[in-house]
Amino acid sequence: MKPKMKLSIHEDEFQLLMEQGVAAALEAKRLSEKYGKDFFDCEDLIKILGVGRDNVRSLMRSRDFPAKTIGNRKVVSALAFATWACAADGKQ
Repeated sequence: MKPKMKLSIHEDEFQLLMEQGVAAALEAKRLSEKYGKDFFDCEDLIKILGVGRDNVRSLMRSRDFPAKTIGNRKVVSALAFATWACAADGKQ
């Protein structure tokens, strides 16, 4: 039997992660209600982010971005998008 590994995290880091999670959930709810959907495609992200189609398509192909392919469409859930945005905001 393998010994269980313990993840050690500082209390301040834990608090920051919790705050980002709550902020992401609230932002996902706001976006879902505003746009009337739980998944966003390229056109939705153009409106949300205020950037051009080429930039959004590049973002959707990025390894860091949580887009999923459904058929031949790329979409991102509101929660995954908000979580990604909060994490990206914290890195700057």
